[in-house]
Amino acid sequence: MSTAVAPVPPPHRTVAGAALLLWTGAAVAAPSAPAAEADTLVERVNDYRAQARQCEGREREPAGPLAPDPRLAEVDLAGGGSIREALRAVGYNAAAAQTIAIAGPDDAASAMDLVRQRYCAPLMDPQFAEIGAAHDGARWQIVLARPLLSEDLGDWQEAGRAVLEQVNAARAQARSCGGRHFDAAGPLTWDAALAEAALAHSRGMAERNVFSHRGGDGSEVGARATRAGYAWRHVGENIAAGQGAPEQVVAGWLSSPGHCANIMDPQFTEMGAAYATDPDSDAVSYWTQVFGAPR
Repeated sequence: MSTAVAPVPPPHRTVAGAALLLWTGAAVAAPSAPAAEADTLVERVNDYRAQARQCEGREREPAGPLAPDPRLAEVDLAGGGSIREALRAVGYNAAAAQTIAIAGPDDAASAMDLVRQRYCAPLMDPQFAEIGAAHDGARWQIVLARPLLSEDLGDWQEAGRAVLEQVNAARAQARSCGGRHFDAAGPLTWDAALAEAALAHSRGMAERNVFSHRGGDGSEVGARATRAGYAWRHVGENIAAGQGAPEQVVAGWLSSPGHCANIMDPQFTEMGAAYATDPDSDAVSYWTQVFGAPR
């Protein structure tokens, strides 16, 4: 039996306190620039969040991948208004948001080097779930946000099956996960035991206010799948936090090379997914997707 987990499970993490409502911004014209460089910057941000970091004298644990949202790339603060107003202008309902603006770099790699030096803490903030990036010449803008939970999110099984639908649509097309090419893969089928394992882990993360592949009892995905009654040959797991809808969480996974690789892995044939919420936690919503191939 083998397991595939993306990213490498971070150490156990507990954070006390409620999520902050954050509205900050810097006056900068909304950039309009080649999408490729902006997309590359988003990938670099997600790679950065996947590892523990030392930020402002504090150890920051790995954070979940950010889902690209094109509306966030269109946020315009040139008029000097608040970010709340700018977000409303593009039709984005945010629970929290922050902008990062820099000038000077002429490519995404150089921009990321500057951003990580100056803005480690917001980049690693677990409350953020979505991102928009754009640039105009040497000016770059990143908007980090957490959307309000969708009012029609439905119960965990309904949302989990919506994740399955989004994942199968992604698997139907060849794609690159980071620098790794994947051919189109066959559709996954829903498995109730994997779904129960996903639900238990999502609830555990929400209740303990943690973002980790490791359960409160120290368990990893293989043990949790077995506990739920799934006899597996291969098993894997994706987790996310802060997203307000299934399409958002899958978009985040697809923008992160390791999570994307799990989604496209042809050895998996079944999956289950679930979310859980806690309004007093950092990210509010926590999502788990468990992949399997039965024995």
